[in-house]
Parts: sequence; structure tokens; C-alpha cells
Amino acid sequence: MFLSGLRGRTSERRDHGAHVVVCGNEKGGSGKSTTAVHIAVALLKSGYSVATVDLDGRQLSLTRYVENRRRWAHKARIPLDIPHHFHVPPARRDTISDAEGEEFRKFAEGLADIENGHDFVIIDTPGSDTFLNRLAHRIADTLVTPMNDSFIDFDVLARIDPVSYDILEISQYSASVRDARRERRQTDNTIPDWVVVRNRMSSFTSRNEQKVDACLKNLAARLGFRLADGISERVIFREFFPIGLTALDDFEEHVLGTKPTLSHLAARQEIRLLLAALRLPTSEMGRKRLDMRRKLADSSSRPLELPDIFAN
Repeated sequence: MFLSGLRGRTSERRDHGAHVVVCGNEKGGSGKSTTAVHIAVALLKSGYSVATVDLDGRQLSLTRYVENRRRWAHKARIPLDIPHHFHVPPARRDTISDAEGEEFRKFAEGLADIENGHDFVIIDTPGSDTFLNRLAHRIADTLVTPMNDSFIDFDVLARIDPVSYDILEISQYSASVRDARRERRQTDNTIPDWVVVRNRMSSFTSRNEQKVDACLKNLAARLGFRLADGISERVIFREFFPIGLTALDDFEEHVLGTKPTLSHLAARQEIRLLLAALRLPTSEMGRKRLDMRRKLADSSSRPLELPDIFAN
């Protein structure tokens, strides 16, 4: 009953509400949270109103990222673009059905508060098969699946023959994405765009990477997803997290807390290329909307209310 209710909300939202970007992969450490926050900040800087949702109630990586960003902006006294944010805590009830029902209610209530007041909603999902994870995939307009460039991560998408590297069968995750896309088409005649993002790629192409590339292209033709290069193995992406910064923020010493390097510039270029590859529905009108909102805020006699990053 919960899923049918969400389907109804989904069909109503298509014409008037936010474009939903879901970062999903049933494996931890693939870069979902880092990718999600960079997408959010990029859209904010382009003039769009953005909300972020953290469905990983245990790890809360995206929530911590946004919290760190807010704290650093206050401590360093710098203006940083910060999305409206909420997370769905895991429910503890006597039965799984009751727990899932409560989690769905909180998720639905949170979406109701943000979906028609924002241009984009970015959802970060847990690295496991959960009830909320499946729900998020069913309302995605753009599904971004980050994966480390190795056969360990490829196994999340499909099984391969160890000798011929032929695809033997698709994984449970790929099957669930396929089912979610089919369901969306039956619901509102929409097929979500699925983009698999290759993270932690080496600067030198190895024989293993060539084999992964060939297998991904083969699987893409079979499942209907697109491929994009993502975040390479750079230390600065790990250094960004404690202060909540991204590769798109100003590279000045008082902002970074350290002197910028060429690695910062290379990281920024990677993110810009990734965002271009995602082909999100953006335009220059976003910048005009941002200018209008800033003028309205400047002329207002009362301060803007900043949302709390934690949902009660």
C-alpha cells in the first residue's frame, strides 16, 4: 500500500514538482555521497533551488557533509551555498511492516514539504537493499550509479565469465533498477535516465580498466544506461568532507583553510565534465531566478529563515 501511495504522488509531481536525482548503488564506498553533494552544490551555484535527502539512516554521510559545510561557513565566515536538507532515521518497531510504514510516512512527509518548492531534489541512498532504497529508485528522474572502476564493483551490476568476460547474468541490483524503470513507464510513461559513473579511475589506462570498460559498454547496451567518468582517486576529495567543501567552491586560502594546488583545479574540471555528462534539465534561466531571489532577499525587511539540516 505504501508503494502505491508513492506512485500516486509521483504521477502528480511530474508536471509541477522537482526533478529527482537519486544516487544509488547497493555497495558502500562507491562515492554516492560525494557525488550527491557535488551535484547539489553545482545546481545551487547555477541558480536552482535544491533540496537533499539522506536515506542512509545509519551512516548519514550526506547529512554529515551538509552539517560540516554549514559549520565551516560559520567558522570561516564565508558564504557557502547550502541545500535544504533532511534525513529519514531508521524506525524501530516490533515488526518489519510497522517499521517500513513509519519510514515511508516520514519520507513522504519530507517530500511533500520540498518537492513543489524546489527545482531539484537530490537523494542519497544506503549501500544496501532497503525499503526506502527501492522507493527512491522508483521516483527517480535521473538515477546516478557511482562505481569504483574494478570488477569488484562491476559485480554489483552483473556477473561475468572469468575467462571470456562475457556477461552471464545481471545482478539483483540491476534487475531491481530495470523493474523500477518499467514500473515508472507504466505509471506515467516516463523512463528515468540511468547513468553509471566510473569513479577512482587511474590516470594510466591498465589492461584491467580496458576489460572493465568493454564489459560496461556491453552491459549498457543490454540494460539501457549511459556511462560517464566521475571522480578519480584524489586525496582532496577526502579532505573536503570534514569542512564540507566541494571542488566547485572558491579555491582561496581563507575558504579552503590551506593553499590551493593544481589538484584542486583538476578535481573541479572532473566535476564539471561529470555534470555535463549527466545532462540534467538546466538552463540559464536558473541564474536569472537566483538573481531575482537575491534582490528580493536584499529588499526584504526580515531575515531569511535557514532550514535545520535534521528532520525531527
